[in-house]
Amino acid sequence: MVKENLVLLEQVFSDYKPAHFKFKLWNGEEWAPPGLEEERATVVINNPGIMAYILAFPTDLRLGEAYIYGDIDIEGDIYAVFPVEDYLRQTYHRLALNPFFWKRVLTLKKVVCDFERLQGRGKACLMGKLHTIERDRQAISYHYDLPPEFYALYLDPMMNYSCAYFRDPGENLATAQKNKLELICRKLRLKPGERVLDIGCGWGGFVIYAAKKYQVQVVGITLSEKQARYAQEWIKKEGLQKLAEVRLQDYREIQEKGGFDKLVSIGMFEHVGGPMLKTYFRQAWELLKPGGLFLNHGIAADWGPFRIRRWSFTEQYVFPDGQLLPVSKTLTVAEKVGFEVRDVESLREHYALTLRHWVKNLEEHREEALKLVDEVTYRVWRLYMAGSSYGFATNRHSVFQALLVKNRDNGRNALPLTREDIYGGWKVLEP
Repeated sequence: MVKENLVLLEQVFSDYKPAHFKFKLWNGEEWAPPGLEEERATVVINNPGIMAYILAFPTDLRLGEAYIYGDIDIEGDIYAVFPVEDYLRQTYHRLALNPFFWKRVLTLKKVVCDFERLQGRGKACLMGKLHTIERDRQAISYHYDLPPEFYALYLDPMMNYSCAYFRDPGENLATAQKNKLELICRKLRLKPGERVLDIGCGWGGFVIYAAKKYQVQVVGITLSEKQARYAQEWIKKEGLQKLAEVRLQDYREIQEKGGFDKLVSIGMFEHVGGPMLKTYFRQAWELLKPGGLFLNHGIAADWGPFRIRRWSFTEQYVFPDGQLLPVSKTLTVAEKVGFEVRDVESLREHYALTLRHWVKNLEEHREEALKLVDEVTYRVWRLYMAGSSYGFATNRHSVFQALLVKNRDNGRNALPLTREDIYGGWKVLEP
């Protein structure tokens, strides 16, 4: 099987350049693409049949599963291997017409099941109709109801699980995440005594920050039981019970029409889904007082026709039922509901940096992570976060903060004429 694999690698990757990785087979033998330049990573082939299995139908799901279940390992710089998927997509039509390619693939595929794979986290298996509250609860639980201590290994001390804001590329993660919280508070023009709803509050980072610094009444909601419990305990520890609360609740379940001066959603929007866009923005509109502001912070993308969800690694193992939509579609629906779009800012490069910090932190705390989760789960997180960083860096997807306003009669609102108040005299809350 060694010779057959080497021939297959030569056939598929002989034109791959510039390459920054080499292959190492289970017996220690190595092969590098002729276009190898700086060697940054090694792809270790543990399963003699796995390359044939992947190349027969090279989706990101097969590539991802091969790594998380141990058929292959990635040693060194994991980012060096992500261009492979693009290369395979571009060259596959040529390979598919070559009978010698299929002869080797079909021969090697027969041994793929003989390898003992890692055991652990499996695919998400959700029940019920798409985007009902109960099914959304299952989707959120699948990703977020791991031990909070696992997330704490790679997140900042405020437990922000969304894009940071780097005022300088060399800033540390903790500072950049506080920058993000401060930026959002400034865009919302928070004032003491206002009532604020945080839709998808996570472990409570924004809730704590806004309540402590801006003395607003903050209600956070989440569908994750472990997140809600963590945030509630954090609020008590900080002595903020009079200003902050976190509920285990879906945004569609809130009945307080006109009950909030400001709304914020930070990194939850990806879970809403295209069919629910109108419901989401309509509910936000109903919950806001006239003149209220809504800061919607979410990832956006236009995957195109080649991205089929059942072949997506992220859909199956990371964020089931999640959906990334073009920002143009998002804002169109918001406007149809009645919101005026007052400000839109892309933080794409900021998310690429954020994710690199997370991956670095996770890799440095691998042994601690494996005391909290299984090896497969660790690999899922390492792969999806590194892949996401690559996606943001290469403009496959982006992230936007959109500031929306529910105008009073005759288009009136309290917003200033410029954005100078947002960026002047910058100061974040100290620990």
